[in-house]
Amino acid sequence: MTFTENAKNKISELIDEYKITNPHQFIFLRISVQPGGCSGLKYQTYFDYENKLEDHLLRFEKFDVRIDKMSLPYLEGATLDFINTIEKQGFTIDNPNAQGGCACGDSFY
Repeated sequence: MTFTENAKNKISELIDEYKITNPHQFIFLRISVQPGGCSGLKYQTYFDYENKLEDHLLRFEKFDVRIDKMSLPYLEGATLDFINTIEKQGFTIDNPNAQGGCACGDSFY
């Protein structure tokens, strides 16, 4: 999995903001694939503090990313980006392995 510079910058910014009010709590970005959505699977990106033994760890200069064992095969070759436009703001995942998705763009198969 790769990360655009926009995604890296936004992750760092959000973690830095969290550290201001929680200086002793270590958090990281967790990315997972869960059942759900119109097409069968959906992405989840959220900040977490619980390490799981089977997590795949990606270390960056200013933050860590963890992907659970079951989600890892779905995310191979995917790219995480952060978009900030008038129409949309948030993290997006471009996944060349997805065969299709729903019209709303929130899920894939």
